[in-house]
Amino acid sequence: MSEFLVIVESPAKAKTIERYLGKKYKVKASMGHIRDLPKSQMGVDVENNFEPKYITIRGKGPVLKELKTAAKKAKKIYLAADPDREGEAIAWHLAHSLDIDIASDCRVVFNEITKDAIKESFKHPRAINMDLVDAQQARRMLDRLVGYNISPLLWKKVKKGLSAGRVQSVAVRLIIDREKEIKDFIPEEYWSIDGEFLKGKTAFEASFYGVDGKKVELGSEASVKDVLKKMKGNSFTVTSVTKKERKRNAAVPFTTSSLQQEAARKLNFRAKKTMMLAQQLYEGIDLGKEGTVGLITYMRTDSTRISEIAQTEAANYIEQTFGKEYLSLDKKKEKKNANTQDAHEAIRPTSTLKEPSSMKDFLSRDQLRLYRLIWERFVASQMAPAIMDTMSVDLNNGPVIFRATGSKVKFQGFMKVYVEGSDDQSEEKNNMLPNLQEGDEVLKKEIEPKQHFTQPPPRYTEARLVRTMEELGIGRPSTFAPTLDTIQKRGYVSLDNKRFIPTELGEIVLELILEFFPDILDVEFTAKMEQDLDYIEEGKVNWVKIIDDFYGDFEKHLEVAEKEMQSVEIKDEPAGEDCEMCGSPMVFKMGRYGKFMACSNFPDCRNTKPIVKEIGVKCPKCKEGNIIERKSKKKRIFYGCDRFPECDFISWDKPLARSCPKCDNTLVEKKLKKGVQVQCVECDYKEEPQK
Repeated sequence: MSEFLVIVESPAKAKTIERYLGKKYKVKASMGHIRDLPKSQMGVDVENNFEPKYITIRGKGPVLKELKTAAKKAKKIYLAADPDREGEAIAWHLAHSLDIDIASDCRVVFNEITKDAIKESFKHPRAINMDLVDAQQARRMLDRLVGYNISPLLWKKVKKGLSAGRVQSVAVRLIIDREKEIKDFIPEEYWSIDGEFLKGKTAFEASFYGVDGKKVELGSEASVKDVLKKMKGNSFTVTSVTKKERKRNAAVPFTTSSLQQEAARKLNFRAKKTMMLAQQLYEGIDLGKEGTVGLITYMRTDSTRISEIAQTEAANYIEQTFGKEYLSLDKKKEKKNANTQDAHEAIRPTSTLKEPSSMKDFLSRDQLRLYRLIWERFVASQMAPAIMDTMSVDLNNGPVIFRATGSKVKFQGFMKVYVEGSDDQSEEKNNMLPNLQEGDEVLKKEIEPKQHFTQPPPRYTEARLVRTMEELGIGRPSTFAPTLDTIQKRGYVSLDNKRFIPTELGEIVLELILEFFPDILDVEFTAKMEQDLDYIEEGKVNWVKIIDDFYGDFEKHLEVAEKEMQSVEIKDEPAGEDCEMCGSPMVFKMGRYGKFMACSNFPDCRNTKPIVKEIGVKCPKCKEGNIIERKSKKKRIFYGCDRFPECDFISWDKPLARSCPKCDNTLVEKKLKKGVQVQCVECDYKEEPQK
C-alpha cells in the first residue's frame, strides 16, 4: 500500500514525478479539471453573490472514482497541479471532491520537473491559496456571464452557433481595426538617393543626408533634381569621421509571449503548436538510461526572473565552453511592467548542461528545434554583451552631404550563441567602411535616386497580435494561444499568407457587440479587468465585488440589446451555378474551415464542393473576369482569370487591386525568402519588402 498519493494533471507529468519520489508515493493524473460550470446552463447564481454551480465534467466520473479509491488507501494526499491560477483551481476542485482540508499542507508546487526541484517542493507543502483560486473563478465566471448572455442574442439575431468571448472579441476588434487602417491608407511619395563611392580601389556605399549641414527629406522628384543640380563633378571630400564602440546586450530569457513570437519568426510555428511542444518538454521526455526528465521550466509565465542556481550553472558552462571573457559580469535585473506576474521564473532549460546536440536522439524534430531556441536564448542571456565598432562618415560635394555608416563585430559576446529575431529589422551584419579620414577625397562611382511610397500598417501575424495584446494588457500567458485558436474556429477571422483577415461574419458580430456592449470591446476596460483579476490573486480585492461591479452595467446593456438589437440576415450568397446532382442553385456557405459551395436544396440534396478563392482583383488581361486563387497538382497556389479558357491569364505572383503609381500597370506580391515584395510586372517599380 502506498503511503502517499500525489495527484497531477497529466499522465506524462505523473510518470516523470513518480520516478523521483520512490516506492512510498503513488502518482495519478486527474486529466485536467474534474469539475467545471455546466455547459447546458449559466451555472452562475447572479441573485446569490454569483455563487457558481460546479458539476463533475462529463466523462470524468471514472477518473474521479479511481482517485477516490486511491485516496482512501493513502495516508496523505498531495495536490501537485501546475503552479498558476488554473493549477490552483484544479487542486481546489480535487480537494473538494476528495474531502481534503484546503487549509492543510496538501498543495505542492514546482517550477520545473527535475529530481532536485520535486524533492525540495515536497519538503515545503502548503495550504491551497484561495486568492489564486478566486482569481481563476472570477475569470471563469466573467467569461461565462459574457458568453452565455451575448451568445443566445447572436443566435436569435444573426445565426445559430455564434458566440462572443470577453478577450476574443477584443482580439477580433484589433484585427478589424487594422484592416480599416489598411483600406483607408493613402500612400505618400518619398525619395532617396543612394551612391557608390571609391576610396582608391575600395568601393563603399553612402546615402544622401542633407544640404548645408541640415537633414533634408526628399518628398518628390523635383526635390531630388534640385539636390543633383547642386552637385559638381565626381569628387567628394570627407568632412567628418566618427568612430564609436557600441555595446549590444543580449535579450532576456523567454516569457510565454516572447517564446510564441520568436518561435513564429524563427521556426514558423503557430502559437498553439509552440505551447503544445513546450508542454511536452516541461512534463518530461524519456532520455533512455536517465529516464523521463523535464527539460524546460514551466511554460506559462510573464516573468524574466532566473534562479541563482540556474545562473551559477550557466556561468560555469559559459566559462568552460567559451572562456571567462564571454561571461556576463552584470547581475541581470528583471525589468518589470505593471502587468507582470512574478509567480515563477522565465522559460529556461532545467539544466544548461543538457545541450541541444545531446538531445537529438530523444526529441522529435520540432521538439528539438523549440528546445534549442529556449536553450540558446537562455545561455545567451547570461553572456557578455557583443561589442561593435561603428563608424559614421560625412562626404561633401559643395553644400550636398552624403553619409556612410558601417559596423563590425569586434567581440561576439552572446552573439556567438544566439541573436534575437525581429519583425521589422534584419539581423546585424558586418559592414565595415574603408579607412577614411577627414580631408580625404573619394570619387563618386554611381548615384541612384529611388522613388518610394509609404506602406500601410501590416496585417497581424500571430506573433504581432500576441505582442500587441501583451503590450495592451489584454489576456495573460495562458490565454494567448487559446484566444487565437478560438477566433479562427468561430469563423470571425481567417489566415491568409499567415496574416489575419476579418471575415464578413466577424465584422457583423463585432458591429453588434460594439453597438450594444461597448465595454466588452474597449481595450482599456479589458486591460483594467485583467488588472482587477491580478488584484484578486494578490488578495487586494474581493472577487465578488469585481464581478458585481461589472455585472451591474452589463445587465443594463443586456436589457437594451434584448429589446433593440435588430435581426441581421446573412443570406446564402448564390454561387452562380447549378447543382450537378439535382439541378438546384448552388450557394456559398461558411463552414469550420472557411467557405464552401453547397446545394440550396439541403437537406434533400447534400452535394457540396470546395470553391476557388476570389482575391478582389479584376483580370489585368481581359478586364472582364475576376482573378481567383487556384492550386496546382502539387498544391502550389497560383492565380488565374475565372473566364478561363476564354482568357488565359495566369500568374504565380498574387496580383493586387491597386495599379503601379509609375506606369499604371499591374502590381503583384512576389514572395521572397524573408517576406513579400510588391513590384510592377512592366516597369522597374518596387516597394520595400514586408515581413
